[in-house]
Amino acid sequence: MSREEFEDAVADALDVVPSDLARMMRNVVVLVEDDAPDGASLFGLYEGTPLTERGEGWAGALPDRITIFRNPTLSFCTSREEVVEEVRVTVVHEIAHHFGIDDARLHELGWG
Repeated sequence: MSREEFEDAVADALDVVPSDLARMMRNVVVLVEDDAPDGASLFGLYEGTPLTERGEGWAGALPDRITIFRNPTLSFCTSREEVVEEVRVTVVHEIAHHFGIDDARLHELGWG
């Protein structure tokens, strides 16, 4: 899958986020990178301050970052359909972190 096709899969995953939820996302950017830091096998990474932890002094901070990693995802998946599904799950998972939902709860909900 080309980088452009992968980026389209990420965009498609973002398009299915319910509009009510998307409107609540604050100061966050979604990026695609080829590889995770330090060669980790991560599919995605949330970096920032979850909405549930932001206080009065938070205004003016740099945007949170959700990064979706192309190469680890492509290495893990065996078909285009599997890549699209994994990207969808990863995007939801990382957005959930933006809303303050931790990995344990995501696993309970089936988004781990």
